[in-house]
Amino acid sequence: MWTGRASASEGPSSTAPPRVGRLHYLDSIRIALSALVILHHAAQPYGPVDWWYVEGEPKAQWIEDFAVLNAPFKMSLFFLIAAYFLPAAIDRRRERPYVGPRLKKLGGPILVGFFLIIPVLMYAYYLEVRGYGHIGFGDYYWNVYLGEGEEPADWSGPIWPDRQFGHLWFIQHLLVYSLVYLAWGAVADRVRARRGMAATSGTRATPQRVSGLAVAVFAVLVAAGTGVLRIWYPVDEWVPFAEFIQTEPADLAQHIPFVIAGVLAYRRGWLQTLPARVAYGWLAAAGVLSVAYVAFRSDLTTFFESSGAGLGQFAWAGYETVLCVGYALGMLVLFRDHVRGTGRLQRSAADATFAIYLIHLPIVVGLQYLVRDLPLGASGRFLLVAAFGFAFSVAAALLLRRTPGVRTIL
Repeated sequence: MWTGRASASEGPSSTAPPRVGRLHYLDSIRIALSALVILHHAAQPYGPVDWWYVEGEPKAQWIEDFAVLNAPFKMSLFFLIAAYFLPAAIDRRRERPYVGPRLKKLGGPILVGFFLIIPVLMYAYYLEVRGYGHIGFGDYYWNVYLGEGEEPADWSGPIWPDRQFGHLWFIQHLLVYSLVYLAWGAVADRVRARRGMAATSGTRATPQRVSGLAVAVFAVLVAAGTGVLRIWYPVDEWVPFAEFIQTEPADLAQHIPFVIAGVLAYRRGWLQTLPARVAYGWLAAAGVLSVAYVAFRSDLTTFFESSGAGLGQFAWAGYETVLCVGYALGMLVLFRDHVRGTGRLQRSAADATFAIYLIHLPIVVGLQYLVRDLPLGASGRFLLVAAFGFAFSVAAALLLRRTPGVRTIL
């Protein structure tokens, strides 16, 4: 990994060497983010008031606080890391196909999840929460999930029909961003060819330093974009883009800039040059705001708003942005400098993070149903589900990746 100094004036080189080999610290971050995703979903019945597959569970305030503070950054950082590896894959498209394998890698799990995983979760919700009486899975699948039957007059929602993509939205967005970036590269190549310009990798031979001002400008843009979108789109409002892509517009301004930042981080070597003092400064700010949220929760939640054009909404957008940028940059530098990890188990778990993400939800929800009758409060149930949910998800993912035919898409 490059550790020296670089000039920001270095231009792109058509002969730029590969940025790095395997970045083991990014493997470690992906594992940590997978754990945070599982923890977040394990927390849903026991703290937040959001819709969830399991209802009627005891609540604990600290679990809600964890979910609120954990939510802003983990998926944005996931997008940044995924986007970091996009340029190298796109640059290789001249040597081997990209679209077909990408559709297989991302489209396959989307279809498997939509037709097999999510229907089971929604069927359990139908039987356990709704008061419409028992029906067989086949009847439910055809008439309720796919919507071939009539919508009941007193339908409890959240949508009709029940078909949805659940946590698969992240994989959908990865596919869209990959194809958009591929199209961008193809257009850029065509423009260069028409102008008689030499093809260029766009990757700097010498990594470019990242300034604290650049990070601040990035954060301001994310906060402003988030605030503007939430004038019309409240938090937790999901809409179907092109009738297929499940999207929460309120968070797009937190996700798309991180995708762009991930691509540029690869091209310009930003992950190598990101100053620790800048990252830790933002991490400290995120930590202070997290403590302040817990300490002054009542006053802050009364003031903050999740939508509209009021001051409270813009304040929350800025608050969330500091959490998002602070924890993301803090994790990147902390793991880069101190938690690299090169063990075999770590590499195997990192390679399985995609599979972990795909299959963790039915495991977590299944455990939440199993612990309902245990003599435990919200905290005990959450910790039990989180621990076993992570262990079972990793074990199942590693097993599936060894299964012939499954490994090709996982």
